[in-house]
Amino acid sequence: MYISMMLKAYKFRLYPTAEQKTMIAKQIGSCRFVYNWALEQKIKTYEQEGKSISRYDLNKLLPQLKQEHEWLKEGNAQSLQGMTLNLESAFTRFFREKKGFPNFKSRKNPIQSFPIPQSYTVDFDNNSVKLPKMGEVKAVFHQRFEGKLKTAILSRTYTQKYYISILVDDGEELPEKQEFSADTTVGVDVGIKDFAVLSTGEKVENPKYLKNSMKRLKVLQRRVSRKTKGSSNREKAKLRLSRLHERISNQRNDFQHQLSSKLISENQAISLETLNVNGMLKNHCLAQAISDSSWSSFVTKLEYKAEWYGKTILRIGRFKPSTKLCNVCGYNNKDITLDVREWECPKCKTKHDRDINAAINIKKFSLQDQNLIGI
Repeated sequence: MYISMMLKAYKFRLYPTAEQKTMIAKQIGSCRFVYNWALEQKIKTYEQEGKSISRYDLNKLLPQLKQEHEWLKEGNAQSLQGMTLNLESAFTRFFREKKGFPNFKSRKNPIQSFPIPQSYTVDFDNNSVKLPKMGEVKAVFHQRFEGKLKTAILSRTYTQKYYISILVDDGEELPEKQEFSADTTVGVDVGIKDFAVLSTGEKVENPKYLKNSMKRLKVLQRRVSRKTKGSSNREKAKLRLSRLHERISNQRNDFQHQLSSKLISENQAISLETLNVNGMLKNHCLAQAISDSSWSSFVTKLEYKAEWYGKTILRIGRFKPSTKLCNVCGYNNKDITLDVREWECPKCKTKHDRDINAAINIKKFSLQDQNLIGI
């Protein structure tokens, strides 16, 4: 019998020395090279033989690759093998989840990273992490954990900040799903004007971090475009721009963590509507606002926190008319357009707030799917 174990990821800031930064840069370059090489081998093998080469066969070719490129020996061998595993996972997502064909990694990506599968230790007392080939690296621990250390990911941002994400198996089983009822379930309708509207009538305002910073972003983007390509001044301008993007991302992430934790702690089940975000992004009038809201990352946070605390995430199909359907009598008002925020049901004369009505319907549909009738 398979028992699900609880895995949690912890992310900490690192402060490497100048020598360690050089080693990290070399390891990032080596892992990127191996990933691109492995992807090229997979493509060539499929074109020539009509089948894919496994990561085990790729790992057998790594010693020969190191002979051809001596500088690969300076890095951690396990990290290089970890890149073939990452590539295999990317192909699995491509075939099973239709996530898109794996791309070659570029040195211009804003975040560069490499895996550390094992052979690293964490010392909370000395505030350090001991890494292969680098020794002890100073770290800032905002919390402690206990459990078996799994794969770690060391990352470097474009603003030259270093982080380590550590996956930990604490040995505990995932809690059983708690029972829920109509009274302990909340429907959530995500949107642009309000980030989330609850079936209880509560509205959570959308902070719109990107929109509020757009004026400053445009100034910094113009400064980058006016600088000579390849000059140090252009790099400084790009750094200022990246710092602002990083701050926006951190603000959005913090907001979503607080809201998702609040919803999980206050309810036994959360009802959500399945959204076709990629399709919605094709609407150029709304694309920026939808990207600013980042609904997908919010739902991801809800899902893994629900697993941690034994809560339930309920889903309804994207084609159910949650917005246009009266939650009282069931009348389908097909004439409602996107600009209509309030409407009155022609049948029962109930006045509706568009978003609150949608949240109530989302909850209602999800409970009906669970054979829990009523709200």
